[in-house]
Amino acid sequence: MIKVYVTDLEAYNNGLLVGNWYKLPMTSDELAECIEDVLREGKQACRHSHFHEEHFITDFESDVLSVNEHQDIYKLNEMAEALENLNEEEQQMVKFLLDNYLVSNFDEAIQKYDDVRVYSDSSMEDIAYDYVNECYNLDEIAPIITNNIDYEKIGRDLEIEGAYYKVGSDIYEYIG
Repeated sequence: MIKVYVTDLEAYNNGLLVGNWYKLPMTSDELAECIEDVLREGKQACRHSHFHEEHFITDFESDVLSVNEHQDIYKLNEMAEALENLNEEEQQMVKFLLDNYLVSNFDEAIQKYDDVRVYSDSSMEDIAYDYVNECYNLDEIAPIITNNIDYEKIGRDLEIEGAYYKVGSDIYEYIG
């Protein structure tokens, strides 16, 4: 869910903050009606006959997206709808891709969130162990060798390669 505060630009330019909070997504007809309501309130507050045709986003609340004031609210509404179709983990994957500039835009993030693996409450040492175990069956290797593998260094090397990112207590891997 995305919440936006939509403001009448003409009223704002006349020193008045006239607007309302709206939760996205909604139908495009509902959104158009909400914008018209804000512009109508702005015209009444200004008490003059100038055209109130422009709006902008003064504030927003979103756990996934950053919103700028001149963003196309109809496109933002479509983005909110796309996010609504994802579960919380998938939304966090989209956020991860956008925050780390691994994709160029929201649509690409929606297409590529499946290329992200999340290792909850893990360390790079844990990931290195799993990586080595996938490559070589450690049960078939002599303990003198397996006991001397430096998983911390392997984890550091994996991290330096740039596919792993620490986010809170989780590690994200971008496979794309």
